[in-house]
Amino acid sequence: MSNASVAPEPITKPDTALVRRARRMNRILAETYPDASCELDFTDPYELLVATVLSAQSTDKRVNLVTPVLFARYPDAAAMAEADRAVVEEIVRPTGFFRAKTDSVLRLSQELVLRFDGKVPGRLKDLVTLPGVGRKTANVVLGNAFGMPGITVDTHFKRLVTRFGWTTKTDPDDIEAEIARLFPRKDWTQLSHNIIWHGRRRCHARNPACGACPLARLCPAYGEGTTDPVKAAKLIREPRG
Repeated sequence: MSNASVAPEPITKPDTALVRRARRMNRILAETYPDASCELDFTDPYELLVATVLSAQSTDKRVNLVTPVLFARYPDAAAMAEADRAVVEEIVRPTGFFRAKTDSVLRLSQELVLRFDGKVPGRLKDLVTLPGVGRKTANVVLGNAFGMPGITVDTHFKRLVTRFGWTTKTDPDDIEAEIARLFPRKDWTQLSHNIIWHGRRRCHARNPACGACPLARLCPAYGEGTTDPVKAAKLIREPRG
């Protein structure tokens, strides 16, 4: 038996037609949602990090109601690291899974104080070592608080890129890698916003507004939802005020 190592499979380039279609779809989304951006309220990297952790299995709107109270009492990692667990739990309770989220917020704050002088690190490899922080959360923080391009694979993003036929992968890391190959790195953060906004407003998990979708001609999943323009228009959810 040979001890020679097996050569890795070559990385193939994405289909040119797919790249063109994906980029055209993103341009249309950018025109449809010119204000697409992060919908979590924050003033610094720490606030965005905590807000993103709290947003798991919750809505940005609900998180935005909670964080002003939370940050007024605990404005930074140093203050949060010494917070009373019961008080934090009561504040974040409306976001759901409040015990687990409180644990993550307290532990990541303590880690920030111990390892990073209380500051949120600006590198992916450091962020993902913090309790409750995975690649999705890290990319949100890097893209929106540090201006470093990243792809945010949340439930909306995963659903839409599958419907669009951009990927057949199911693992978030694999999805991120495949979509990254379709777009220039500089576009990654805004691409994430465009897709997430579309998922929240039109391309719903159940009964997407296909008849009122600007991507209708390019989307292979057209028809999964109602195609009647009038009925579809009623399914559009307006951006938060």
